[in-house]
Amino acid sequence: MKTKWLKTLGMGLALSAAAGAAQAENLRVVTDPSFVPFEMMDQATGKMIGFDMDILAEVSKRAGFEYDLNTMDFNGIIPALQTGNVDMALAGITITEEREKIVDFSDPYYDSGLRILVRADNDQVDEISDLEGAKIGTKIGSTSYNFLMDTLEQDGNVTPYPGSSDMYMALMSGAVDAVFYDAPNVGYFSSTRGQGRTKTVGPLYEGQQYGIALKQGSPWVDEVNAALAEIKEDGTYKAIYEKWFGKMPGSE
Repeated sequence: MKTKWLKTLGMGLALSAAAGAAQAENLRVVTDPSFVPFEMMDQATGKMIGFDMDILAEVSKRAGFEYDLNTMDFNGIIPALQTGNVDMALAGITITEEREKIVDFSDPYYDSGLRILVRADNDQVDEISDLEGAKIGTKIGSTSYNFLMDTLEQDGNVTPYPGSSDMYMALMSGAVDAVFYDAPNVGYFSSTRGQGRTKTVGPLYEGQQYGIALKQGSPWVDEVNAALAEIKEDGTYKAIYEKWFGKMPGSE
């Protein structure tokens, strides 16, 4: 009897361990739905698409995990990782020393920076110093907001918006004089919905690198890094990049 009970118990523990392993391989991933062209909602299918979404699909396949994808405002992503409510996030997240203290990051997968966007008829702004005293829109929780707070002496007119579409609408309507945000995002807006009505000006500020963010102590960091290295090596990354941004810098 005792032997049979121990055998049954052993089988139960093994099944429990296997179930736990299977559960661990289905990661909770979040993204910000408004950071085009990195992540955005396809209105026809109701699914998230974009550069980050293609990177996530390739990384998950090669690293060996499945995932449940959900969306949230950008300013909630790092806290969600910090509390362990989610396992991973891709949302054009800049790797910073402050964030590295509370979450883990993959190796960088995208080089970026910050840029100014103004209305097409604005010839008064050429660089960040020209924004002193101007009404500026940026995004809540972003490095662009922190940069403005650290750089401008007159920062009382900086308005942080919850989504990038909100700050672009504010610019188009005249509620703000300029938007200061991640260069690929403002460039994409200016060449699509804002074409002919907006323009990017000035240099690229504060060179940045995006990373895949994971909850601190995640066992998936090495696998994610290996997958990123693999897609860069075999040309998959280049194909994804050029799908969303055009010719990849430095490519033949």
